[in-house]
Amino acid sequence: MNLVVPLPAFSDNYIWLVHNGQQAVVVDPGDAAPVLQALEQLQLRLQAIVLTHHHGDHTGGVAALRQVHPCTVYGPAGESLPEPVTRVQAGTTLTLLDQPWQVLHVPGHTAGHIAWYCPTLGAQPALFCGDTLFSGGCGRLFEGTAEQMHASLAQLAALPGNTQVFCAHEYTVSNLRFALAVEPDNVALQQHHAWCLAQRESGLPTLPSSIGLEREINPFLRCEVPAVVHAAQHFDPSTPATNPAQVLALLRAWKNVFA
Repeated sequence: MNLVVPLPAFSDNYIWLVHNGQQAVVVDPGDAAPVLQALEQLQLRLQAIVLTHHHGDHTGGVAALRQVHPCTVYGPAGESLPEPVTRVQAGTTLTLLDQPWQVLHVPGHTAGHIAWYCPTLGAQPALFCGDTLFSGGCGRLFEGTAEQMHASLAQLAALPGNTQVFCAHEYTVSNLRFALAVEPDNVALQQHHAWCLAQRESGLPTLPSSIGLEREINPFLRCEVPAVVHAAQHFDPSTPATNPAQVLALLRAWKNVFA
């Protein structure tokens, strides 16, 4: 049985440590210190490091980890990463912790962003999506287009509904505050927002989410829902919202200035 442990880093990052009691895989280690501490406490051997994109808060701990735990680092083919890296691309499947880890190409936040999907990691499938999909939100469009992000999110939304979503940041409460501005009458969203507030007040993560839940509450996965389209158009009536990618572009521009 594989377990997934959140390792908080910086102000709001999660480094995900996946282990079977003996070996571990770490996802996006921006900081080596919490990973080294967890590996020592749990007496685990680091089998591999997997990366989703090149930003420093996801890669900054790689070199220090490798000094203590020499292992293979896997990362997206099209991004600048701390070498040496074994490059992977859409369609690649690795066997880690005796389970298949499939690579999905999900550009938008960065040009070469990937996600890791494990259909049999535990009792439910697991998705490690970096900064593409957040609970209740999506990443900023630093290097990609709204069309790319919409296609990436549609690919993730098509995964089985019980897929656990391991996002890389604890942004959920602020994302849901924005989502409620978009869809104030969404009951599932209201209920999940209340649950997340209670989680954070208790010092607990709001993650993982699930694909099924995100389909119900995340406006960036709901760009064809009339209420979402109307809200996006109301934000900027001068910009067309005749297709889902245009709706996503409006939502992302609104989120960028949402207080």
